[in-house]
Amino acid sequence: MSEIDPRAIVAPQTRLGRDIRIGAYAVVGPGVELGDGCVLHPHAVVNGPARFGGENIFHPFCSVGGDPQDLKYAGERTELVVGDANVFREFVTVSRGTQQGGRITRIGSYNLFMAYVHIAHDCVVGDHTVFANAATLAGHVIVEDYATVGAFSPVHQYCRIGRYSFIGASTVITKDVPPFSKVVAERETRCFGVNAIGLERRGFSAERIEAIEQAFRLLLRSKMNTTQAVEQMRASLNGSVDVEELVRFIETAERGVIK
Repeated sequence: MSEIDPRAIVAPQTRLGRDIRIGAYAVVGPGVELGDGCVLHPHAVVNGPARFGGENIFHPFCSVGGDPQDLKYAGERTELVVGDANVFREFVTVSRGTQQGGRITRIGSYNLFMAYVHIAHDCVVGDHTVFANAATLAGHVIVEDYATVGAFSPVHQYCRIGRYSFIGASTVITKDVPPFSKVVAERETRCFGVNAIGLERRGFSAERIEAIEQAFRLLLRSKMNTTQAVEQMRASLNGSVDVEELVRFIETAERGVIK
């Protein structure tokens, strides 16, 4: 049974699932669809057009589904589409898409957005990602499954963040981040090797991690350039689907990859 505080504001043009809880002074704007079991804490705001799956949790003062922060936006219909069981902590902001970017911002399922995170227009976020406090995505960024974006780390528009990668705190991202990598800023942003601990926690075997580490040694520590390293990786795949994924990622990078 749903529980809606009488002090909440719920627009008539909404579709609410079952067992939803909406706290005092929370706002559900027109064109919002909330799946079963969603929770809006007091003062949370969701705007539409937006579609949310089940069991999403919105903490106080987050603003999810607002207009895109793009000077070209002229009020045309754009959308936010969100999966299941995401957590939006305090002061998180998520913008809908733009006409130029395909009109839709997409977020998958089981993601954690800590306080003050910003997801800009037309971004695509996969599943099981973690965004630490104040991590910021510019427009059109793609974040793949199981990636972690550290606190206060801004990501340049159109960048891709590969699967299982880890971006350390206060790291400025201006190029694509390879899957499985650990990227931390010193004086300039560099790739320091494989996110081995993160891969272990996700159930990667020692053999899988060793194959990935061998590939990264070619990429980072050999005297070969990126093209030569990729050719050598491909020649020594030995059936590793992870190394094959890394090779494909590098070959399709439009902004280069961090090394």
